[in-house]
Amino acid sequence: MASDGARRQFWKRSTSKVPGSLLRSAPKLPSTPVKAKRGSTFQEFESNTSDAWDAGEDDDELLAMAAESLNSEVVMETAHRVLRDHSQRQGQHRRETPASGDSPQPRPEAPLALSADARLVKSASESHTSQPAEELRKLSWSGIPRAVRPMTWKLLSGYLPANVDRRPATLQRKQKEYFAFVEHYYDSRNDDAHQDTYRQIHIDIPRMSPEALILQPKVTEIFERILFIWAIRHPASGYVQGINDLVTPFFVVFICEHIDEEDVDSVDVSQVPEDVLRNIEADTYWCMSRLLDGIQDNYTFAQPGIQVKVQMLEGLVSRIDEQVHRHLKQHEVQYLQFTFRWMNNLLTREVPLRCTVRLWDTYQSEPEGFSHFHLYVCAAFLVRWRKEILEEKDFQELLLFLQNLPTAAWDDEDVSLLLAEAYRLKFTFADAPNHYKK
Repeated sequence: MASDGARRQFWKRSTSKVPGSLLRSAPKLPSTPVKAKRGSTFQEFESNTSDAWDAGEDDDELLAMAAESLNSEVVMETAHRVLRDHSQRQGQHRRETPASGDSPQPRPEAPLALSADARLVKSASESHTSQPAEELRKLSWSGIPRAVRPMTWKLLSGYLPANVDRRPATLQRKQKEYFAFVEHYYDSRNDDAHQDTYRQIHIDIPRMSPEALILQPKVTEIFERILFIWAIRHPASGYVQGINDLVTPFFVVFICEHIDEEDVDSVDVSQVPEDVLRNIEADTYWCMSRLLDGIQDNYTFAQPGIQVKVQMLEGLVSRIDEQVHRHLKQHEVQYLQFTFRWMNNLLTREVPLRCTVRLWDTYQSEPEGFSHFHLYVCAAFLVRWRKEILEEKDFQELLLFLQNLPTAAWDDEDVSLLLAEAYRLKFTFADAPNHYKK
């Protein structure tokens, strides 16, 4: 047995490692010292460098975050300010609460029209750091208020940096870069190498919906430029029918920031100044590009991404609703015959535009929302019509029904129920290694 002196010596040696013991704070030197001169050099490099393919868009922000050291005084000051503001609000609430014998005083109306959710999302979207990004995604999953949707979509898509101080410069740089592409490439639309691409775009745009928006000449010109520039800069896929439908939600959301029209299907662009329209066009291009970066295999040769997703959807439906799956097989209805458009157009042709916008709120809040979560939304969408599907006993009638689902009267509540069921399916099946197999 060790002597008392040895035990005392042991505890004396290991005092700093005893759980619960107080640690003396010692000043720590940063592992990577940050010098002002080095920062200015990087800023000069950034201002003189422009990557047309936009790879590593936020690398500078990540480097800046890694270089920042934690300032305890700032943290404590922020914490004290939050506590002080909370105490003031509590005291104000007690003063405004009438006593039992007093008559309540009328409360003055709030000057802001934003709802509590809108203020919360607006607050998260105006942060000076990237810390609230996860919080912003959680807030946006259940739908984004109209007043803050344009800014929130730009943040969630990765088009704008999280740091609010960097956003104006980023917007100006990206808008200037887009119109440099237009000036450089757009005149080549009638060249032999590109005229087939431009002709197909020109044919497809009038077929889009809503017609009241698309058939406005200014909108047609904007969409032609966006799609042609994207096709030229992405030769691996080029322009494919279906990509055109992915422009509309971004364009409508961004233009609604500048008009009072509530119905997104009947937006009149003549109310918007020309310089604002130019900015909207550039923002739409970059956000659409961000979306397509995650699903570009849907539009490369033979569209392998879509074929894989259709096979995965078939396997998933066979597990979640075997009766519907058997009914389709019995009447020789192939999944590719009706779900190809669901994957190619991301359900934009299956639900009204207002529902697409609500759907994309959640898609942009979900990790890989447009590629992975969309699969579960399609499964929930199909099973949603199981009663009507099982009632159809003819191949032709069954296929016509699946290609023209009655969603014209759908609203946000219908989309929310669809998303909730899709999330349940994802939660149940996503982590099961063989959930696509029987």
